[in-house]
Amino acid sequence: MAGVLADIKVLDLTWGIAGPMATMLMADHGADVTKIEPPGGDPFRDQLGYRTWQRGKKRAELDLKKPEDLEVLLALADQADVLVESYAPGVTARLGIDYDTLAARNPRLIYCSITGYGRDTEHSDRPAYDALVMARTGMLWEQRGWPEGALNHLAGREDPFADAEIPTEWTQGADREGPLMPSSHWPSLGAFFNASMGINAALRAREHTGRGQHVETSLFQGVLAGCAGVWQRAENIDYPGFDSWILSSRSPKGHFRCSDGRWIHNWVPNPRFILEASKGDTLVANPDLSVQNDPDRFGTGPEELLVMAHYHPILQDAVAKFPANEWVKAAAEGGMTMQDVRSVEESLADPLFLQDGCVAEFEDPDLGTVRGVGQTYKMSANKNTIDHRVAKVGEHNDAVRKQAVQGATKGGKLGAPLEGVKVLDLGMAIAGPFGCQLLADLGAEVIKVNGLYDMFWHRVHIAFMSNRGKRSITLNVKDPRSLEVLHKLVADADVVHHNMRYDAAERLKIDYESLKKVNPKIIYCHTRGFETGPRQPLPGNDQTGACLTGIQYEDGGMHNGGKPLWSFTSFGDTGNGFLSAVAVMQALYHRDRTGEGQFVDTSIVNAGLLNTSYALARPDGTGFDRPRLDGQQFGFSAGHRVYQTAEGWLCFVLVSEAHWDGLFTTLGLADLAADSRFADADARRANDAALAEAIGSALMQDTAEAWFGKLDAAGVPVEIVSETFSKTLHDTPEFQKRKWVCSFDHPHVGRLDQIGLLVDLSETPGVIQQRPLLVGEHTKEMLAGMGYSEEQMTEMEEQFAIGFEGMPRMPTRPAA
Repeated sequence: MAGVLADIKVLDLTWGIAGPMATMLMADHGADVTKIEPPGGDPFRDQLGYRTWQRGKKRAELDLKKPEDLEVLLALADQADVLVESYAPGVTARLGIDYDTLAARNPRLIYCSITGYGRDTEHSDRPAYDALVMARTGMLWEQRGWPEGALNHLAGREDPFADAEIPTEWTQGADREGPLMPSSHWPSLGAFFNASMGINAALRAREHTGRGQHVETSLFQGVLAGCAGVWQRAENIDYPGFDSWILSSRSPKGHFRCSDGRWIHNWVPNPRFILEASKGDTLVANPDLSVQNDPDRFGTGPEELLVMAHYHPILQDAVAKFPANEWVKAAAEGGMTMQDVRSVEESLADPLFLQDGCVAEFEDPDLGTVRGVGQTYKMSANKNTIDHRVAKVGEHNDAVRKQAVQGATKGGKLGAPLEGVKVLDLGMAIAGPFGCQLLADLGAEVIKVNGLYDMFWHRVHIAFMSNRGKRSITLNVKDPRSLEVLHKLVADADVVHHNMRYDAAERLKIDYESLKKVNPKIIYCHTRGFETGPRQPLPGNDQTGACLTGIQYEDGGMHNGGKPLWSFTSFGDTGNGFLSAVAVMQALYHRDRTGEGQFVDTSIVNAGLLNTSYALARPDGTGFDRPRLDGQQFGFSAGHRVYQTAEGWLCFVLVSEAHWDGLFTTLGLADLAADSRFADADARRANDAALAEAIGSALMQDTAEAWFGKLDAAGVPVEIVSETFSKTLHDTPEFQKRKWVCSFDHPHVGRLDQIGLLVDLSETPGVIQQRPLLVGEHTKEMLAGMGYSEEQMTEMEEQFAIGFEGMPRMPTRPAA
């Protein structure tokens, strides 16, 4: 069986991170990808990640300023299915390879543009480096959040617990004030996920319309994807159960140092387990948890911050009695969400990852035997083999120039890419539901199958970010009558999607084999916390995935003495959601052609390994030279970091000698330009600390706003680290017009503002269908549509087989 994209031809005119990763993902699933680069090669080709991101592609050099090479590119575009480019706005038009020009020649072409901030916005001409985009949008402040929490911050409210004394060493992130630089390239990673989703949506749409279209996203929309949870704004955040302590920077987050110096993360921290398990001289994996003097799990209310602060030093002392590996083993036996914080290189050496295939081992011509990210999602009907070889610059010059030209036509109409597709969302928390929300935003009809007691989760603001655009039916599938209802829904559905543990699905008879008997053409998507194998049945989440794949280690600068950081803008749960949406759309693409359904699956650790795919490792877990974040999370080097000024913070990304000359001149540091210690890149690298100190001292002489005006005029890539961007985001007319933000009247919290569409499609645009659901609000409507009488529904509701909107009449304990 060939990869699902085996008949797709792709032209890759990208560089950096987002574009190369998006085209890599297509190559991984069979697409014929040709990377077009300037004479001499891609200027960013020396970064370690390129040894992964350029795998399986042909490589050819073309000088698009030469007419003969431009003609070659145009001929290639005439027979291509997909073209991906990452030029600054306006450049493709000057080169004569813009969407309008190429679409006129090849109407079937799907043309994806990845820019910094999109076309024709007030930010379009700003430098599009990840750190600078994070600075301009304030994403650097969101890495550990605000003291008052995200909702209070956007509402303009003060910290409700400002008087509480919580030592900063108990909280995550560097022990200093100010924004934090992460190691993860969140804007580019978000743009990669957005672009992958948009391209596959357009491919599926083309099967019905016969036409290609312009797919656009940006690093800015990547920021929006990462901040979907923290940039929600509500009119009434005091609605019972809505606000939480989770996004407060002052709250401990369940990170604990063990007796061997390693860190573990227990999320959400479980006091009863930790304290009972550690009572004696040895850890007890299954302690008596019947005691009532501790909560077995923290609640979600804002006041829980105080409870967390009370327990943290107690739990800290308990965890410190035993080494990390013993805690992880005990947690696995006890069913607790706990993992140790390890580096990317350690994660790539994990034999369980290698066995699963999410990590792959291959031969690099320069580095020898190495490991990197492998399969990121699997499709039962479209099994594929990844080609890990990276071609040399210009290796396919002759072959590409000789490539033949062909064309095709087809007709039809389609509103949104997934118009007419029906999805059943049986997921929990974020990872599964977020993937289904993405499908809803692309036009699918999504029915959320809720459990009887889901309203306790769905009233929390975090659930709002992944349940927009869906209808809700509440079923207790343990009851045969509700299972029958579910089977009726499955019979009429195209996709079943969930992230519950698969053994639970089997027990409930809602696994793939069971539901395939109801609907043989069903596409069944299962997402997990971990890889397949011994960890698969364990409870997993964004935090455990970020521990296992190295994200928390890298984002906290732990290589240089920092602490673990669980970023509030990470792509673990949501990255899993993106991968599941891409896999579902490719399965739909396959079914449209063959009539065949299938099983597709992915995991949070798969998304995590993509997020850290900038690194490679030897099989023994040793790594290679690459940029490393400092322990205080200022940045990677003197020229790539944040600096405090007399008022406010600035961020720099200096990549050329001209940038350094502009900086030294503007700051009045001409003597540094003449200093042999800073004469070139190698010298600056060797004297990085002294250089950073000199720059920092100069910047403290004036405000960030004053310095920005001077440095920007001098051509220095710089941005102010904004503290206000998110507060005006939802009121920006341009963003509202493009539906990058959206608003609803919600019956509980009043006006609700959310992040909207993450990718723009010119012919079949996405849609914002409706506000986040209320649990069970469509139960009666859907059951009535199936022919159930009012009497039948009342009886089923009274016997806890189904639920209607609002709080259920709860029995003493949930129905078994």
